[in-house]
Amino acid sequence: MIKSGNPALSKKSFENLKSTSNEVMTLDGAVNKTAISMGILLFAAYYTYSNAIMDYVLIGSIGGLVVAIVTIFKKEWSPITVPIYAVLEGLALGGISKMYADAFEPGIVPQAISLTLGILFALLFAYKTKIIRATENFKLGVFAATAGIGVVYLISFLMSMFGGSGLPIMDPTNASMLSIGFSLFVVVIASLNLVMDFDFIEQGAANGAPKYMEWYGAFGLLVTLIWLYLEILKLLGKLSSRK
Repeated sequence: MIKSGNPALSKKSFENLKSTSNEVMTLDGAVNKTAISMGILLFAAYYTYSNAIMDYVLIGSIGGLVVAIVTIFKKEWSPITVPIYAVLEGLALGGISKMYADAFEPGIVPQAISLTLGILFALLFAYKTKIIRATENFKLGVFAATAGIGVVYLISFLMSMFGGSGLPIMDPTNASMLSIGFSLFVVVIASLNLVMDFDFIEQGAANGAPKYMEWYGAFGLLVTLIWLYLEILKLLGKLSSRK
């Protein structure tokens, strides 16, 4: 099985798991935990956005990364670490969203939220009705594209570390067709990663994974949704710059 492009949901995510009770993971349980996690994230994001607290961007980003790493290696801690991750990422996203609203236009944030949620529900419907199937070729294509995007991100990061401004196509104020095309491609690939996330969660439930993996499945979806939201924000920023 080709692993997901999502680092939280690799092909070994449901292997060698420690059972903490006799209860097993269910799809409904994973959906409920995802809804709770998203609610926590949105509440924290609204707090920093409405109060324009930019200091939490760095704290939330670094803290979220640390908690994410802990969650990946200690999946049985997911019921505790995932809500904490949602709070930290929410604090960071609220500040980042405020920056975009100030730099472009206030309407960019609700547009990005609506598009992210719309894509989530549309792809969930397409997956459940078998319009889109997570075949091995599909997984291979999405994984390869995600890895390629990761390389571009890494190159841009290294350029910025050595005094540069990163790759021009990564600049949210770059309104060139090439830059917009790149962002659109990333949004599509991030969206397709959701299908792979749905597939991994379904496999975990079918294989009787421990109950705490419902929280871990929610964590995997949050990782993809955060990436998708940020890329949609960047795409909307580029489109706004063309006006």
